[in-house]
Amino acid sequence: MQSLPLFFRIAGRKVVVLGQGEAADAKRRLVERAGGECVGEPEAHHAVLGFVVIEDDRDAEAAAIRLRCKGLLVNVTDKPSLCDFTVPSIVDRDPVLIAVGTGGASAGLAKILRLRIERLLPQGLGMLADALRDARAAMKDRWAKPAERRRALDAALDEGGALDIMAAHGPDAVSGWISTSAESAPSGLHEIVLRSTDPDDLTLREARLLGSADVVAHDPAVPEALLVRARADAVRTGLDDTAHDGLVVVLRLS
Repeated sequence: MQSLPLFFRIAGRKVVVLGQGEAADAKRRLVERAGGECVGEPEAHHAVLGFVVIEDDRDAEAAAIRLRCKGLLVNVTDKPSLCDFTVPSIVDRDPVLIAVGTGGASAGLAKILRLRIERLLPQGLGMLADALRDARAAMKDRWAKPAERRRALDAALDEGGALDIMAAHGPDAVSGWISTSAESAPSGLHEIVLRSTDPDDLTLREARLLGSADVVAHDPAVPEALLVRARADAVRTGLDDTAHDGLVVVLRLS
C-alpha cells in the first residue's frame, strides 16, 4: 500500500481551506459535513488539517509549505506529489463509510467505483450498523470469547446469513438473531491447496475461509499478495504450527 487508510475525526476541530471557486467550496462542504470548522490561514496554528485548492503550482506549493511548517497535514487538490494525504471518494451509509482511493492517480476511477458500490449497498446498512453497536453487550453475554463472537457475526453477516448485509432487515433483526440458535462460521483446521499464486484464482469458499481465519499457516513460498487477503490481525505461522484454537487455514502450494 502506498497510503495508510484512516478515518480522521474532525468534529468540532478547525480545518484550513485555502482557495476560491467550486473546488474549494466542495472541500468546505466536505469538512462541514464531517463536523469540522473551516478557517483561513491566520488560524492555522489552531487547526489539524489543511486543504489547498490553488491552481498555480508555485502558489499552491508555497501555501502547502506554510501550512506544513505550522504542523498541519496538507492536501493539495490535483497535485498528489504535494499531498500528505489524499481525499477518497465516499460511500455514506452513516455510520458506515466506505472510502475509495487511488492515491491521487485518478479521481475519475475512484468516482466510478463509488457509484458502482452505491448501487450495490442497501440504504439500511447504517441502521444495521447502529443495531450491532447497541447490541455489543448482548453479544458478549451470548458469546463470551471474542473469537466465538467474531465467527458468529461473520456467519450472520455473510451471504445468506441471518444479517446478510445485502438484504433488508427489520428493526428487531439483530436482537432476534442473538436470541435464536444463531449459526456459527467454520472453525477447526481447513486446508487450501493453491493452484497458483494469483489471489483471483481463489474460489469464493476459499476466499471466505481465508478472510475469516484466526490463524494462517502457510508455505514460505506463498506470496504476500495472497496473505493480505486474510484479516490483518490473523496470526501467521509455518506449516508445522497448526495447533491453535479457532479457525486455522493452511495454505499450501500445489
